[in-house]
Amino acid sequence: MIKKNTIKVNFVTYNCLNNQLNKKLFVKYNKVLENILKAINNPKSIYNILNKKYNFNFKLKDLKKFNNFRNIVIIGMGGSILGSEAIYYFLKKKIQKNLFFFDNLNPEEIAEFKKKKLKNTLYIIISKSGNTLETLTNLVALRIIKKNKRNIILISEKKNNSLFNIAKKFKLFFIEHKSHIGGRYSVLSEVGMIPAYLMGLSPLKIRKNLKKFFVGKNKNDLLNGSTKLADIFLNKKYTSIVFLNYFPQLEKFLLWYQQLLAESLGKKGRGLLPTVSTVPKDHHSLLQLYLDGPKDKIFFIFSRDEKNTTKLYSNNLVGQIKYLNNKSIERVKIAQKKALVQSLKNKNIPFREFKVKETNEETIGELFTYFILETSIIGRLININPFNQPAVEEVKIYTNKLLK
Repeated sequence: MIKKNTIKVNFVTYNCLNNQLNKKLFVKYNKVLENILKAINNPKSIYNILNKKYNFNFKLKDLKKFNNFRNIVIIGMGGSILGSEAIYYFLKKKIQKNLFFFDNLNPEEIAEFKKKKLKNTLYIIISKSGNTLETLTNLVALRIIKKNKRNIILISEKKNNSLFNIAKKFKLFFIEHKSHIGGRYSVLSEVGMIPAYLMGLSPLKIRKNLKKFFVGKNKNDLLNGSTKLADIFLNKKYTSIVFLNYFPQLEKFLLWYQQLLAESLGKKGRGLLPTVSTVPKDHHSLLQLYLDGPKDKIFFIFSRDEKNTTKLYSNNLVGQIKYLNNKSIERVKIAQKKALVQSLKNKNIPFREFKVKETNEETIGELFTYFILETSIIGRLININPFNQPAVEEVKIYTNKLLK
């Protein structure tokens, strides 16, 4: 049982979406949440990743032999790699290893990496299906597969697919990817936790607070966010969600979230296009459109509480630059963010703000959990299956036909 008390989370939400709570969606939400709570204990449900007793397909003792590698190369596409990238860039200051991510087809990037001739390098290759074309292409291009190699980990479904067959043929270390967990929902499973552990991080800390959003104020945040966004998706008044990112360490996380929203909810003629906007840089390129262009966008603002930042000293300079004296770069950014928020309010443009309070494993785990829950709940509220991607599969089939 989850105790009905308030548990603080490492980020806070300010919800200014303007629309009223839809009573029908509120009733439906309670039923959806009840089903999720039941599904968490079902080992065949995607929501089982939120169970603290989630049964991993590996043991830490089996991974310890890979701990001494100082360089880690991760090869994958979409949900198989975006979560690991988000973890790495969010917690980069804590990580003492060098990470390289191959998540696209870029011959020049492959060539430059080969020139490094790195030693002491671990390769982690991830594909749920085991047949992802780009992943296999990069794997072949890097020419790392040899029999009995001790610096390779393959993660895929345990069935007749390319990665599993390679693992068997060359006797490589293999970990099964659970078939019922889709790529974009897999970060809290083997797919994200194995790379996190080998980065020197704690999967237990990342997964520590997975049930925080079912209690107290956190439960209300999830209710308001899910139902109000579901209402926006149903009304089709808006076409885009813009992520205004004032915290650079969140960039890769927002790319993970972008995929989660687009693939989960972009179906049956519905969906809002999620785009990542780097601010305050984009204040000088896109802000005019944001504030004075078509009123078809909603905004999610991401920032962080910065403490003890280095201050600027400009008292020996002249003119307007003097007002920067004894202020930090973060204070400048906060002023720009507050000014933007005021403009959004003045123009009645809907927005939400997420403010990160701590940069640690627990926070990134909470962020993953919140948006996985909210996105999947929205899907259920608007009668869309948030776990499939039929249009993507169609393109894969056409591509394979063209290459054969």
